[in-house]
Amino acid sequence: MNKKLIIGNWKMNPVNAVEAKHIAEKVRLASSKLKNTETVICPPLIYISLCKVKGESKNCSLGAQTVSRDVEGAHTGEVGINMLKDLGVEYVIVGHSEERERGDTDEIISKKINIILDAGLIPVICVGEKVRDADGGHYEYLKQQIKGGFANVSKKHAKNVVLAYEPVWAIGAIEAMAPDQICETVLFIRKVFADIFENTLAMKTKIIYGGSVNTNNAGDIMITGKVDGLLLGRLSVNVVGFTELLKFVDSI
Repeated sequence: MNKKLIIGNWKMNPVNAVEAKHIAEKVRLASSKLKNTETVICPPLIYISLCKVKGESKNCSLGAQTVSRDVEGAHTGEVGINMLKDLGVEYVIVGHSEERERGDTDEIISKKINIILDAGLIPVICVGEKVRDADGGHYEYLKQQIKGGFANVSKKHAKNVVLAYEPVWAIGAIEAMAPDQICETVLFIRKVFADIFENTLAMKTKIIYGGSVNTNNAGDIMITGKVDGLLLGRLSVNVVGFTELLKFVDSI
């Protein structure tokens, strides 16, 4: 059985290094007891080295929230893929809605995906509509995001990606998207992916959901939504809440 994938995007939290190390240690301890779930923590870049431990960390990997579109060179303020790899990063989030708002186009996202894959790491590609309209226009929006992001990605490379469906309107909302709507959208995403590459690859690709997930709705989202995992934001820096969710997801 393929393991479920839970990714914690810490965003710009916590406010100090001591707390970051504490969160990482507690999550790693909880993850080591899981049987059916892999956990990825994505701290701010400045904390990544603090969250790394010597030796194996069972079921818990390091991720980064972003990466430069350039591998190396004179790019002030940027962090290159080889720097992340050297720190032990295995996953890199690409195309998050907040990054898109800051200017990441489909072309830039496609370039980042290839840079990550060339380095032997796993890109977590975020896609999601800003609004969900009754006429289904959001499906065309999603389709263009996926096709644009994978425009220059080879089939050989595409087998090593994770797709994260994160509707922008559901991020930080009171309630998550309805599980049956998540399921419907996940099927659509798989179809688009199959049209670009092939059906077998699309069926094997992990698709996870993000947007106002908590311990109360995680079960329905995983089961009814038919997703392979979850991308969590604010809950991922809540040690108690996040570890409880890990245990729960592992049991379903």
